Amino acid sequence: MGLMGLDIGTTGTKAIVFSREGKIFASAYREYPLHSPRPGWLEINPNQVWKNVVEAVKESARKTKEPVTALAISCLGEAATPIARDGTILHNSILGFDSRAKDLAQRWIAKSDPMQVMRITGQPPSQMFTIFKIMWLKKHAPAVVKKAWKFLTYEDFAIYKMTGTPVVDYSMACRTMAFDVKAERWSEKICGEAGVDVSLFPDAKPSGTVVGEINGKVAAQLGLPKGCKVVTGGHDQPAGALGAGIIKERVAIDATGTVECFAPAFSKPVMNQTMLRNNFCCYSHVAPKLYVTLAFNFTGGSLLRWFRDTLAGEEVAEAKRRGVDVYEILMAKMSDKPTDLFVLPHFTMTGTPYMDPTPTGAIVGLNLATSKAELIKAVLEGISYEMKLNIELLEEAGIVVDELRAIGGGAKSEKWLQLKADMFNKRIVRLKTTEAACQGMAIAAGVATGEYASFQEAVKLLIRPDKAFYPNRERAKIYEEKLATYRRIYPALKTLSRG
Repeated sequence: MGLMGLDIGTTGTKAIVFSREGKIFASAYREYPLHSPRPGWLEINPNQVWKNVVEAVKESARKTKEPVTALAISCLGEAATPIARDGTILHNSILGFDSRAKDLAQRWIAKSDPMQVMRITGQPPSQMFTIFKIMWLKKHAPAVVKKAWKFLTYEDFAIYKMTGTPVVDYSMACRTMAFDVKAERWSEKICGEAGVDVSLFPDAKPSGTVVGEINGKVAAQLGLPKGCKVVTGGHDQPAGALGAGIIKERVAIDATGTVECFAPAFSKPVMNQTMLRNNFCCYSHVAPKLYVTLAFNFTGGSLLRWFRDTLAGEEVAEAKRRGVDVYEILMAKMSDKPTDLFVLPHFTMTGTPYMDPTPTGAIVGLNLATSKAELIKAVLEGISYEMKLNIELLEEAGIVVDELRAIGGGAKSEKWLQLKADMFNKRIVRLKTTEAACQGMAIAAGVATGEYASFQEAVKLLIRPDKAFYPNRERAKIYEEKLATYRRIYPALKTLSRG
């Protein structure tokens, strides 16, 4: 018996088959390109995405000897595909960080009550959300919206392709900013004010709901057995949180990839002025009767890649020669001591709390004695300072985190995990789980089909810590003092950049 977690991301899709005990039987990954028809516009082609989903699922299914009995899907947020009633795709999917709807969204937000919007949808209003992309299409490509039967996020798009029935889970529905998070239904009020017909959205169900079986023709195409169940999954961040065992309060996932993101869980909706002011959302977890928020830095781990590609040519060559990871070489030379440098990691749109689309990155404190080892550590410190600010603001809003569970590429570095423990003054736990989003979806599939009695049973069985990192009191005190300087850099540079 195999349970498949399918993760459809912004630039690629991954299919992993797990045993009931969490062993990975097989995995496959396929990439697809982003399209930018104009500056600031970013799309993905749904036909290309589906082709790659088919290839990844088929390869993963072929590699395992165990039949896949059920699958669930996690996916990127916000991006939605308009389809006609006959299934024809009418337009590429507009990504959340596509800026074409910015002016339209700002005008709508200026006329609305943002706190009321948040109390209904759980989302601080922003141009990133699906509803504004639909409004833009309605104005600039009215024929698309007129022909559209549904707008489907990539969870419900894949479910529709597999079963013929479009169903979205609550967490993904929330990423449209058209869903009433407390009532768990599409919001007539928000949709009415936006001029968007509620019928354009699919049925919404809780995560871990069996939608149906993959139809025979598609099952053959995917290499899956007849009778394989398709289960509602969720947005990739809460899916990863479930896969990291985040099903109780005061614990959060720390996912470090291209973006660094915290996702804590809590039992009651938290929607207050602090949440709104700092762009913290509040929406459905994929685990039942829980909510999550997201604190994130868009630059995140991509800043390390910038350093590697721009300043680490010598280390890249050495890594290739020795057959090791270049980041191991770069970080091996780092001192345990905090640096006197400050890196403002706003090399792309800032993320929370600012959500500033005009980046103002900086490296402050350079001198002729600055070494490459100091600079790489300052990069890690800068990313971590930014997330420390987010932790403080979350706690100000009433969401307290005692433990962060680390996954993603950044979790491979023990030096970075120790730095985070010192910086955040929190316990950091690296998990043995390396594929949290897909594992979270395997859990949802297993609960839906009776392989696990509950989400709690699955987490207890599957989630295992690898190593814990505790704050060093002396370094934690130094970082706390330096944070006062760091928090002044963004406002100062933003003032300068505006002339």
